[in-house]
Amino acid sequence: MVQIVDYRINKNSEGEEFVSLILEGDLTMVQSKETGSWYATAKRASITSTFTEERAKKLIGKELPGLIEKVDCDPYLYTTEAGEEIELSHSWDYNPNPVSVEEEVFA
Repeated sequence: MVQIVDYRINKNSEGEEFVSLILEGDLTMVQSKETGSWYATAKRASITSTFTEERAKKLIGKELPGLIEKVDCDPYLYTTEAGEEIELSHSWDYNPNPVSVEEEVFA
């Protein structure tokens, strides 16, 4: 399951505004490559919507079926909340119909 935790107002290439919903997955533990320390985090992804800002506000807290999955992409620079700039070659996408391990193995 994922949860709608926020929304963002964006503009398309023609300057028209639209609402994106910010989705967050379950708690996961990640180990720092630099310090070896563990920290708690959650995967996040955004999806576009046809909702108004008012409707998006009301959707915060709603749970949706699916997962947030890692997807390979071209490398890009990302600045962490601590101000560290790192290069990433993946993004996070929402998948409403993830395939289970059993389905993958027995397909």
